[in-house]
Amino acid sequence: MLITLTSDMGLKDYYVAAMKGAIYSQLPDVKIVDISHNIPPFDILHASFVLKNTFKQFPKNTIHIIGVDAEKNDENNHIIVKNYDQYFIGADNGIFSLIFDKKPDGIWNINIDTEINDYSFPTKDIFVPVACHLARGGLPSVVAKEIQEIKTKQLFRPIIDNSSIKAMVCYIDKYGNLMTNVTMQIFRDVGKNRSFKIFLTRSEYSIQKICSKYNDVPEGERVAIFGSSGFLEIAINKGVRGSGGGASQLFGIKINDIITIEFKEE
Repeated sequence: MLITLTSDMGLKDYYVAAMKGAIYSQLPDVKIVDISHNIPPFDILHASFVLKNTFKQFPKNTIHIIGVDAEKNDENNHIIVKNYDQYFIGADNGIFSLIFDKKPDGIWNINIDTEINDYSFPTKDIFVPVACHLARGGLPSVVAKEIQEIKTKQLFRPIIDNSSIKAMVCYIDKYGNLMTNVTMQIFRDVGKNRSFKIFLTRSEYSIQKICSKYNDVPEGERVAIFGSSGFLEIAINKGVRGSGGGASQLFGIKINDIITIEFKEE
C-alpha cells in the first residue's frame, strides 16, 4: 500500500518526521512517498498544480495526504475524496476542485473521535489515522459521513477572443520555468494554425514558435513548449533561477502575471 505526503511544512522542522513516525507506528510495512514538502505556506494553488501533475502516475488505491492549509475551521471541514480509484485526504478549502478535471466518485466528511485536544497538527492527528484506516482496507463510511459536494474555487481562466489569448502564470518551478493556464487545445482552437507572437509581460521579448523540447533552441535562449504538465510553458534552455538564468528572473515575471498570445489576423 502506498501513502503519499504533500505539505507546506518543509524539512527544517520535525513535522514531516512526526507524520511518518505516526504512519509507521500503525503500518510498519507501508510505503511512503514524499510528493513535496516545499509548497509555499497555505498555497493551495501551488499544491494543486503539483498534485494534478502527479497523482495519475500512482497505482489504484494510493492514499494521498494533503497537509496544506489543513486546519479545520467553520468553513473548511476535513474530508476524504475518492477519484480515479485513489483516495485523497485534506481540508475542504477548494483544493480538490483545482486538482480534478471531473466530479469526485465519492466524498466523505471526516467525523472520527480523537483523544487529541490539540488540533493544531491535523495532518498528523486526523489525516494519518484516516489514511491508515483506509490502507488497512477500512471503508470511508466508518470514519466519515458521505456528502455530495466539495467546495469549489474559481481560478483565473484564459481571456479569449478571435485573435488573442491572455494567459496567467500559475506556477514557477525550481528552474524558473513559467507554467501558464493555457492548454494545447485552447491554443489550437483559438490559433487555427495562424502565426502568432507570445508577449512576455514586463520585458521587450516575444516568442513566435512552439517547440517540442527545450533543446530545440540554443542554450540560454527563450523557448515556449507544451510541457509534461500539458500547459504552455515559457523557459530558458539550461537556465536556472537564482543564478541569473531562469525565465522568471530574466523576464521579471511572477505568479499571476499575464502573458499575451496574439494571432495574426486572417
